[in-house]
Formats: sequence, structure tokens, C-alpha cells
Amino acid sequence: METNKKLNRYDLQDQVVITGFSNFNEAENYVQKEGGKLVEVAFKDGNDNPQITDEAGIIEKKLHYFVDAGSEYKFIHSSDPGFKQYAGELQKIKADMDKTGPEERYFANFELENEEDPIIVIKNDHLESVTSRERSKYLKHACVYEIGVSKLKS
Repeated sequence: METNKKLNRYDLQDQVVITGFSNFNEAENYVQKEGGKLVEVAFKDGNDNPQITDEAGIIEKKLHYFVDAGSEYKFIHSSDPGFKQYAGELQKIKADMDKTGPEERYFANFELENEEDPIIVIKNDHLESVTSRERSKYLKHACVYEIGVSKLKS
């Protein structure tokens, strides 16, 4: 994997796949300017090896990111509706805390990773952690799906 600013480049056998788009429209614009085609890319089994697939249907749904980690988990991406409200509530809770508790490390991570495309992880309707989009690939045997652009190697 090669990283250029916020986009990631993966060299597969006969093609190059670019991921890391901030939204679906950004990926579409990339195709317009640079060529290639939109593809759904899966990262499975805590792995950073992308697989081209269509199992999550993110192209049809016009999503740029989706995580499936089982029914007890919910991943709230920074671009999802409600993220700002949820993050605001977490910040209020943090401000009310007057001693260090086990939850504080999650808030510290939230502040640190806020610039890294933050993801709030909910397990059984309770906060589990705050992580980054990149790190979500390695959590809970999650299947992470991202929009990508595939181009043939030249």
C-alpha cells in the first residue's frame, strides 16, 4: 500500500486500486478526472489486503464506507447523519468527568483521531471506542467496505 495525502494506493496483480475517498462524489470526480472505474473494495479478517467485491452494495447505495462487524456492533462514521450530535454528547460527558476513568482513553483517542476520519464504535447500544477509518479494518473481525477506483496497470 502506498499513501498519497489521504488516498491509498494498492497494487494488485493487473490493476491499481485507489481508496480513502471522503465521500462517494469525490470518488466519482476522481474517475472523471483520472479515469478508471468505481469498485467496491473489502478489507476482511483484520487485513489490509483489499479484495474487489460487490457483496455490500455500496456503489448502488452511493456509500463510500461501510462496516459489518455483526449485529451487536454499529460503526458511526464522521460523515453519517447524527455523528456530530453523538460526538458532541461525548465531549459534554468528557467535560463533566472530574477523574480519570477507563472511558477517558476513548475520549483521548477521539481528540487525537478527530483529524483522521473518526469512527465511533457502539456495541450493544453502548460506546465501545472511538477509532479512525484506517484502524477500523483491524477491529472485531470487521468487514470494512470502501469505495475505490480501479485502473489497469500501465
